Amino acid sequence: MCLTKETFYLPSKHNSRQGQDTDLNHIMHSKVRYRKNACLFVYYLIQFCGHSWIFTNMTARFFSFGKDSVVDTFYAIGLVMQFCQSMSLLELLHIYVGIESDRLLPRFLQLTERIIILFVVITSQEEVQEKYVVWVLFIFWNLLDMVRYTYSMLSVIGISYANLTWLSQTLWMPIYPLCVLAEAFAIYQSLPYFESSGTYSTKLPFDLSIYFPYVLKIYLMMLFIGMYFTYSHLYSERRDVLRVFPIQKKKM
Repeated sequence: MCLTKETFYLPSKHNSRQGQDTDLNHIMHSKVRYRKNACLFVYYLIQFCGHSWIFTNMTARFFSFGKDSVVDTFYAIGLVMQFCQSMSLLELLHIYVGIESDRLLPRFLQLTERIIILFVVITSQEEVQEKYVVWVLFIFWNLLDMVRYTYSMLSVIGISYANLTWLSQTLWMPIYPLCVLAEAFAIYQSLPYFESSGTYSTKLPFDLSIYFPYVLKIYLMMLFIGMYFTYSHLYSERRDVLRVFPIQKKKM
């Protein structure tokens, strides 16, 4: 029997090394992806626990004490709310370094809205903290975040439910505009207190001063412009996710 090149082939060292490099790259890529997913899962879990605690606490207090619980909502859960919203800034870092795949600007607009309302408008004015609008805002924010972080947390580990996917991509449609209206109303209610206290208003060395109520009025207009861009992005994202999900479900 004659062994020719066609019938007998010995792999070269070059091909063998190429295969080893490919396997090594695959292993390294898997490790990096695992670490990214683990990091995101822990972050989503912490946020879910925080927002669930806030929502449960607010609901239990409302059914136990009625309207009296609304007035001191900020005093009861304000610190945890500040922690969760401060931690949410990590999402911008996640997107920037590529851990999370999303557009940076829409997420920045969403987070900026909450940070300004919570830390600049509500936290700085004790009179505003006792308003009913704070309770409404916190309910809306935490309801959205509980669903969003539950969906994101399960998605990271490859678990998906049709009902949860639909809810996470649909719940924001009626609630997000209501959130913006509540944020605008909170700004409107805070204006007299900023005018009387002069908080954040600054007189500059030259003949010019920063009157903070005017800044808030300008931001009030920008809030609705930002809502349009954010709503358009979320709607486009919803359409893409709900279009892809049935295909993934069939493959499973």
